[in-house]
Amino acid sequence: MPSAMERKLGQMLVNDEVISAADLDKAMRQSQETGASLGRVLVDLGLASEWEMAAALGKQLNVPFITLSHYEIDRSVLDSIPEEIVRRYRIVPVDKTGDTLTIALSDPSNIYLLDELRLLTKCQIIPVISFETDILEAIERYYTGAGNEMEEMLKEITDKDLEIIREQELVAGNGHDEDVNDLSVSVDDAPVIQLVNLMVSEAIKMRASDIHIEPYEKSLRVRYRIDGVLQEIPPPPKKFQNAIISRIKILSELDIAERRLPQDGRFKVRINGKNVDFRVSTCPMAHGEKVVLRILDQSNLMLDMRDLGFETEQMRLFEAAIRRPYGMILVTGPTGSGKSTTLYSALSTINDPHKNITTIEDPIEYLLPGINQVQAKPDIGLSFAEGLKSFLRQDPDIMLVGEIRDLETAEIAIKAALTGHLVLSTLHTNDAPSSIQRLTNMGVEPFLVVASVIMCVAQRLTRRICDACAERVEANPDSLAELGTPVDPEFTGWDRVQLYHGRGCQRCSGTGYRGRLALYEIMAIGDKMRDFIMTGATTNQLKKFAIQEGMKSLRQSGLTKIIQGKTTIEEVLSVTVSDEC
Repeated sequence: MPSAMERKLGQMLVNDEVISAADLDKAMRQSQETGASLGRVLVDLGLASEWEMAAALGKQLNVPFITLSHYEIDRSVLDSIPEEIVRRYRIVPVDKTGDTLTIALSDPSNIYLLDELRLLTKCQIIPVISFETDILEAIERYYTGAGNEMEEMLKEITDKDLEIIREQELVAGNGHDEDVNDLSVSVDDAPVIQLVNLMVSEAIKMRASDIHIEPYEKSLRVRYRIDGVLQEIPPPPKKFQNAIISRIKILSELDIAERRLPQDGRFKVRINGKNVDFRVSTCPMAHGEKVVLRILDQSNLMLDMRDLGFETEQMRLFEAAIRRPYGMILVTGPTGSGKSTTLYSALSTINDPHKNITTIEDPIEYLLPGINQVQAKPDIGLSFAEGLKSFLRQDPDIMLVGEIRDLETAEIAIKAALTGHLVLSTLHTNDAPSSIQRLTNMGVEPFLVVASVIMCVAQRLTRRICDACAERVEANPDSLAELGTPVDPEFTGWDRVQLYHGRGCQRCSGTGYRGRLALYEIMAIGDKMRDFIMTGATTNQLKKFAIQEGMKSLRQSGLTKIIQGKTTIEEVLSVTVSDEC
């Protein structure tokens, strides 16, 4: 039977002429027969809308109404109630202040539920009304993720599925390639394959650049690198370790029986209508093989240089350099600092049907239309140096060398730059001035360096503040002192600058950051710089001279991004050093 409160609610709807008395009688009979609440029956029968029910409940109980889609709920608030309870009772925690917890639910008249929540959370419960459909959408938005899907997937994986993988490993060890292919079809039908597919698709959905699968003595850890930072996800149990690694090896065409030596491979998948390449590296650890998958998503490649992070003057200098008919441009920075993206963007900008552009890379990360790209294969003699020698016989205009690693490659690249070709390459140095010292340390004569190199570019990647949850923040005076002072003559003091950070929201997974941008240090090699290099100046002297000539350092580039509200003090301090160092 409908409760007294429900009958009172129904009578209120009749008095407000939302429904007729006959409608109320019909709904009450169905409520009695099915056990569903009166409000749910009225909505299901189309006799009242969710809005009308929410308004009537709010009026009856003096409870406010909210639209959950208009709010971004903090993860710490969501974690205040177990997901099982949230899904069972169709509720959503909205806010928590001290020991007061605000809960959105469709029927705040359920005093038994409110009492249970009070005991569970040890908080005072303040109910607010929301549409049930809004609540369900919010639950799916905030709680449904790789962890939940993975948990369901793991329930489907049986010991028989794992046995299939083990059988395949034994056959592979016997060297019967045709049997391996046959068994791989059987494995593709197993839920463990769906588990790997889920892991991969969720990583792409979360904009991850790498997947780390790490074995420990009693556990398996899975982490995604998102915006340059590793984030842990709910892992599968240890017993699935070999099955997951074997599946990835099968995709990458690696030897699944070899567990003692590192292996490298790659594979391609099609997800949501787009092709995504994966580079795979396995390495034997104390408790099994660690696997790292580098995700090369063509759709994430930024080929417009305006999107990379160049400031106006830096863009002017860099674009002028890449449009020069000859010379060498060096892009420097540690692994993962975005050098390849900058070079691909440069090639895309100057790509022209009237020019012959050729690259040699290891590996080719992205295929660019209209550009001839060669994969270096040192094991068969196709090194960077050999590739460059071949290019010089291929009537080139522009050449890209993946990296200058040795004297032979450096000398051939310099020869090409001096004989009418534009050469782009990378070095692993900490800043732009260090590139000159690195070449001379390799054995290149200083006069050849100054004659061929026209620009050195250093870069770092910093996380971008999430646009959806950016808010003003007061800076720590110690952090400001550590940062230093911008070189901009219009800078009037940190007290006049509005600083921002990301509060953390569902769009950025609570991190406060979404996406990355580059900090650039561009050192153009002009006549004065060439003369100074020939004096035998040290790297520190060269850096000071370059700054005097107008070069903006990595730290100064970071300061500009902070003032523009694009990143935070903490990010800039984490990727740059003081210009006094």
